[in-house]
Amino acid sequence: MKSKLVLMATAIWLAVSACGDKPAPELEDTAGNAVITANPLLAEWDTPFGVPPFDRIDSEHYLPAFRGSMDEHNAEVDAIVANADTPTFENTIEALDTSGESLKRVRRVFFALNAAHSDDVIKETAKTIAPQLAAHSDDISLNKGLYDRVLAVYEQQDELGLSGEQQRLLDETHKLFVRSGANLDDEAQNRLRAINAELAGLSQQFQENVLDETNDFELLVTDQADLGNLPASLVALAADEAKRRGHVCECWAFTLQRPSINPFLQYSPNRGLRKLMFDGYAMRGDNDNEADNKSIISRIVQLRAERAALLGYDSHAHFVLSDNMAETPDNVYDLLDQVWKPALRVAAAERADLQAMMKADGIDDRLRAWDWRYYTEKVRKAKFDLDDDALRPYFEVNAVRDGVFALATRLFGLQFEQREDLPKWHPQQQVFEVKEADGSHLAVLYMDYFARESKRAGAWANALRPQSKADGVVTPIVTNNFNFPAATEGSPSLLSLTEANTFFHEFGHALHGMFSNVTYESLGRTPRDFVEFPSQVMENWMRQPEVLRMFANHSETGEPIPQEIIDKITASTTFNQGFETVEYLAAAYLDMAYHVLDTNQAVEPRSFESAAMADIGLIEEIIPRYRSGYFQHIFSSGYSAGYYSYIWSEILDADAFMAFQETSLFDQGTAARYRKEILSKGGTRPGMELYRNFRGRDPEIGPLLEKRGLN
Repeated sequence: MKSKLVLMATAIWLAVSACGDKPAPELEDTAGNAVITANPLLAEWDTPFGVPPFDRIDSEHYLPAFRGSMDEHNAEVDAIVANADTPTFENTIEALDTSGESLKRVRRVFFALNAAHSDDVIKETAKTIAPQLAAHSDDISLNKGLYDRVLAVYEQQDELGLSGEQQRLLDETHKLFVRSGANLDDEAQNRLRAINAELAGLSQQFQENVLDETNDFELLVTDQADLGNLPASLVALAADEAKRRGHVCECWAFTLQRPSINPFLQYSPNRGLRKLMFDGYAMRGDNDNEADNKSIISRIVQLRAERAALLGYDSHAHFVLSDNMAETPDNVYDLLDQVWKPALRVAAAERADLQAMMKADGIDDRLRAWDWRYYTEKVRKAKFDLDDDALRPYFEVNAVRDGVFALATRLFGLQFEQREDLPKWHPQQQVFEVKEADGSHLAVLYMDYFARESKRAGAWANALRPQSKADGVVTPIVTNNFNFPAATEGSPSLLSLTEANTFFHEFGHALHGMFSNVTYESLGRTPRDFVEFPSQVMENWMRQPEVLRMFANHSETGEPIPQEIIDKITASTTFNQGFETVEYLAAAYLDMAYHVLDTNQAVEPRSFESAAMADIGLIEEIIPRYRSGYFQHIFSSGYSAGYYSYIWSEILDADAFMAFQETSLFDQGTAARYRKEILSKGGTRPGMELYRNFRGRDPEIGPLLEKRGLN
C-alpha cells in the first residue's frame, strides 16, 4: 500500500490526452518540493508481466517518484523499529529485506535509463538524487533501533531453526550493517554520512564528464582515401553521422563511440588522423577543461581511504575484498602477477611483428599506440588471411541474436517470443518473452543494441526486476545493452567478431538473471569477482565451429559461413592476446594502485597513473584499457578494487567450459547441472562453494593460460 503522502500527491492528475495535451500543473508536497501527480512510477503497473510502463513515464516523473518512495520506505522501516513484539527473523530480517519495493522499482528503472537513454532532465535528476539516496541508505544502515533488532535476531540464530537460505540472509544482513558503520560512535557515523553523500555526487559528476567528453569530440574526414579499407557499412554510418551533425560536404564524421573509433584506428592509413582519434579517446577526463576528472578522482580516492580507515580497514581495497572471493589485496596481486609476466612477453613479441610490418610499409619510425590496431589488422591479414571486413557480413546483429537464442535452446530448452506490445524506453529496442521448454513463462528480456549520444559507452546488463519469491513469485525482467553500429539506409547492422563475442558475454549475464531461483531478492546478488563468471562462460561457445554454423549466414546471400573462414577464426583465436591481456591487466593494476593507498591524502592522477604503469613495466605502445580520466568501472560504477574480477572470473569460466568439452558442447545434463548449481543460486552460498558443487573441485589456472595462448 502506498503511503498517505504518495497517495495524496498522486491522486488528481488526469492522464495526458490523445491529442497531446500537457500534464496538469505540478503540486508541491509539504516540504515545498514539486510533485507530478498520478506518477506512473508510483502507480500499479498494469502492463503485461508487470514491465515498466515506459510509454507513460516522462523524465520529469523520476525526482518526485524518488522522494515519494523514499518517504514510503522510511515509514516501513519505522514500523519495523516500532514493532513492540520481540525481534524475530520474520518481523525484522525478512520484513527489512522486502521493504522499500517502490524505491527499488524506481531506482532500477531510473538508473537503467540514466545509462542507456539519458537526457538533460535525467542527468540533473541523477545529480540531485545521488546524495539524497546515499543519505537515505545511511539513515537505514545507521538506524540504531533497527540495528538493535537485527543484532537481537543474529545473537539468537542457533535457536531459530533457520533454513540455509534464511541463515544466509541473516548473516548477510548483519554483515551489511557492520560494514556500513552501525558499530561506530556518533561522531564517526556523522563523518561517514558526509563521506557517502560526497562520494555519490562525485561519482555522478565523473560519469557526466566522461559522457560530455565522448559526445563533444568529432573527427571530420574529407578525403575518402583516409578511410582506407573501412567496411562499407561503417563508411555509410560515418556519412550518416556527418549529415546528422549538419555537414553538407562529401565527408565522414567519426566519434569516440566504440563502433566509430575502433574501426577507424584499424583501417585508416592516415597516421596523423589516427593520432588525433586516439588522443581524443585516451585524454577524456584529462584535458584541463570543465569536464576534467582529475580533481574528482583525487577526492574520490581520498574519501574512500578515509572511509575504510573509519571502518577499521587498512585501505579501500582491504574493505572491498574482505567481502569478495579474493579476500585480500595480496591474493589479487598474486593472480595478476601470474598472468602479467607471460602476457607482457607475448605482447612484446606482437610488437616486434607490428614494427616489422610498419617498416615494410616504408615508415621509418617507432611503433606508437595509435598504430597498434592498424598494423594488427595488417598482420592478421598476412598470417591468417582474415580481416573484420570479410567477417562482418556473417554477423548481422539479428543473426547473432538468433545464434545466442539457438544456443540457449540447445543447452536449456528456452523459447524466445518477440513481443511488440510491450512498452520500451527506445524505439530501437527489441523485447522478448522467454519461456521454459514446457512453454511456461520464465522472464522478459529487453535488448538495446545501438550506440547513441544518450547512452554511455560499453556493454552491460540490468535487472529491471530481479527474481524473488518471498512475497509471491516475482519473475525477472532483464536487459542487455550494447553500443553496436546502427543500420544505415544501405546496410544492416554488421558486427565485428569482437562485438559478436560481446553479445554472447552480455547474454550470459541475462541468463544468470533469468535463471535466478532464490527466495529473497537481496540474495540474488553475488560477489563482484563471481558476477562475470556466467557471462564469460558464454563467450567460449561463440567461436566454436558448431555454434558458428548455427547462425553465421551471409547477410546478403544467405550462404552459411564457409569452413575455410571458420578454420581461420579457429587458427587466430589467440592472435593479439598479448595486447588484449596486457591492456586489461594494466587497468586492473591501476585500480588496485589507487585503492591500496593507506592514507587519505590527495593524489595527482596523471603522475600517479604514470608511476603505477612504470612500476609494472607496461610497454609504451600500450595504454591501460581504461585510463584514469574515463575509468567509469571504478569511479562511477561498482568495480572499485574489483576490476581484477574479469580475469578472476575467466579462470572459473575457462575451467568450467572444460566440463562441456569433456562431455559435449551441447550436453543438456551438464547444462542442467550448471543451471542448478551456479545460475539459479545467486548469492545464497559463497561463490567458491557454488563452483565446487558444479565442478567437483577448485578451479585451475591452466585452462585460462591455454585459452589466451600465454602458456
